[in-house]
Amino acid sequence: MIPLNKSRDVLIYNTLTRRVEKLATLHPGEVRMYVCGPTVYDVAHLGHARAEIVYDSFRRFLEYLGYRVILVRNITDVDDKIINRAREENRPASEIALQYTVKYFIDTLKLGIKHPTFNPRVTDHIPDIIGFVSRLIEKGYAYESGGDVYFSVKKYQGYGELSGQSLDRIIAGARIEPGENKKDPLDFALWKAAKPGEVFWESPWGRGRPGWHIECSTMSMKYLGETLDIHAGGMDLIFPHHENERAQSEALTGKKFVNIWMHHGPLTVNGEKMSKSLGNYVTIEDALKRFDADTLRFYILSTHYRSPLDYNEQALESAKKGLDKVRRIIIRLGDISGDGEAEELEEEVLKHLANDFNTPRAIAVLMDAANQIIERINKGSVSKSFLGGFLRLWKMLGFFQSGVERSTERERRLVEVLVTIRSEARASGDYKLADKIREELNKIGIVVEDTPEGTFTYIL
Repeated sequence: MIPLNKSRDVLIYNTLTRRVEKLATLHPGEVRMYVCGPTVYDVAHLGHARAEIVYDSFRRFLEYLGYRVILVRNITDVDDKIINRAREENRPASEIALQYTVKYFIDTLKLGIKHPTFNPRVTDHIPDIIGFVSRLIEKGYAYESGGDVYFSVKKYQGYGELSGQSLDRIIAGARIEPGENKKDPLDFALWKAAKPGEVFWESPWGRGRPGWHIECSTMSMKYLGETLDIHAGGMDLIFPHHENERAQSEALTGKKFVNIWMHHGPLTVNGEKMSKSLGNYVTIEDALKRFDADTLRFYILSTHYRSPLDYNEQALESAKKGLDKVRRIIIRLGDISGDGEAEELEEEVLKHLANDFNTPRAIAVLMDAANQIIERINKGSVSKSFLGGFLRLWKMLGFFQSGVERSTERERRLVEVLVTIRSEARASGDYKLADKIREELNKIGIVVEDTPEGTFTYIL
C-alpha cells in the first residue's frame, strides 16, 4: 500500500444525483462502505460473482491509494424465499440458510474475494432491528397493524428521488396484497407477523420477523454509523430496496444516510437478467469448473461496472487468451518486485480507475503494456523494475492472488522437469505419455498449454 495521495480525486457516479462526484469521506483516510449481500436460499450464480468482483476490485483500488476501507456485506438469512425453500424441502429455514451461507463463503473464497471487514447476518441482529422499528413508531413514521409494522411513506419527504420516480408514478403502481394490513398502498413492511409454521421472534407487536429493507439500514448503521460514504449494490435494488432503506434511515436520524450510491449493471443472458427465478443462470461453482477465477475477473472487469454484461462463453474464452499473455510473462520471469520505471504506467492505470472506476480502460492499458513487455523479453531488453510495477498493478485489482507467485522454487523446478520430459516425449512421438503428464498436472491445478510460441505452464 502506498501513502494516501490526497491530490488524487476519486470520482464515482452517484445514482442519487445522476452525476459523477468526488469521493469525500467523512473520516479522513477512511472509506465506510456497505454492499448488499445475498439472500441465502440457493447457490450463487455469476450475477453474484459480478457484484463480488466489482466491489472487491474497487476496495483493493482504494486500499492501494492508502485508504482504510471498512466494508460491510450483509447476509440475509431470513426471508420469504428461504421460508418457501424450507417448506418445499421440509427442513428448518435456519438449516437452509446456513447451508447456502457456507456455500457462498466457499464460492467467494474461490473467486479470490477479500472477506468483508464485517459480514453480519440478519438473525444475529433481531434486537437491533426491533429497536430501530420501535424508534420509527415513536417518531410517528411507522405504525402497527395486526401484528405487522409498516413505514408511512408519505410522511417522508423525498421518497422516489433515488430511483428518479415521481410519487404519483409510484402511487399508480402501488397496491395492497391479500393479507396485508397497511393503511396506504405505498407503505412497506418493517416487521411481519409470523404465519403458522414460519420462523419467528418475540417482539412488542407479537411473534414475527423483519421485513427485507429494515435489515440493511439497521446493520449498516450499527457498523458504519448514521451516514455512509458509499452504499453499493445492483441496479435492480435501487427500487424499492434502496429507496426504502434511504427513507426509513433518514426518517429515524434526520441525517443524510448515504453520500454516494454506487450501483452496478446486471449480468444478462441473451439480454435478460441472469436470475434464479428465470432459470437462466450459471452457478459460480459450474463456471469455475470451466474457467479459473482470474479469467472470470478479467471478463467481468473488461466491461464498465455500470453497463450491462451479457454472458457469453466465447467472450470468456477470449478473456482467458488475453490473460494468458500476462501469465506467460509471470511464468518466464517469476514474481518480481520493483517500482521505478513503472511510474508512468501506474499513473495511467490509476487515472482511469479514479474516473468512475473505469476498469476496461485500465485493463486496456495493462494489456498494451503486456504486449510491449513480450516484445522486450524477446529482445532481451525488459527491465525487472518495470515488470515488478506491472505485476503489482494487476494484483491491485485482485489478480494472481494465488498460484504461480506463491510457488516455491522447488515446486517450480519440479514442474519444469515434468514439462521438459513431456516435451521430449512429444518430440519422440510418444503422445500417450505426453498427454498423461499434462492430464496429471491438470489434476493438481497446473495447466500446460502448447502454443505456436512454445509450451507454457501456469498454476491455478
